[in-house]
Amino acid sequence: MPTDGPKKSVSLGTARLTGQPDEPRASATPAVDPNATLEERIVAALKTCYDPELPVNIYELGLIYDLQADPAGAVAIRMTLTSPGCPVAGSLLKEVQAKVESVPGVASARVDLVWDPPWDKSRMSEAAALELGLF
Repeated sequence: MPTDGPKKSVSLGTARLTGQPDEPRASATPAVDPNATLEERIVAALKTCYDPELPVNIYELGLIYDLQADPAGAVAIRMTLTSPGCPVAGSLLKEVQAKVESVPGVASARVDLVWDPPWDKSRMSEAAALELGLF
């Protein structure tokens, strides 16, 4: 049976959590600014990784505690999670590593999960707090 137009897709992402329609998320492969530093390109990649329970990226949530990139392209990241019991800890760390390693100029990436200091809401950017309705 022919259809009269394009099919509509339904997303159940953040709408289930917030009751609001899904906001468009950053592309999995952000556009690369040719004038951006390596660190800026890495941050752009980190902003495409989202906490699975919140509609905010891990960088704006303040989950990235430290980011070091040497001239040879070796990157070391110290990050945490909002909760030690996060069921997707392993997959999120692998996602972060893969996205950082896909950044032009990155030769390798190491992602270390740390719990000290513990994460709290004060680590979020103002944009993240606004997105979550905390202001």
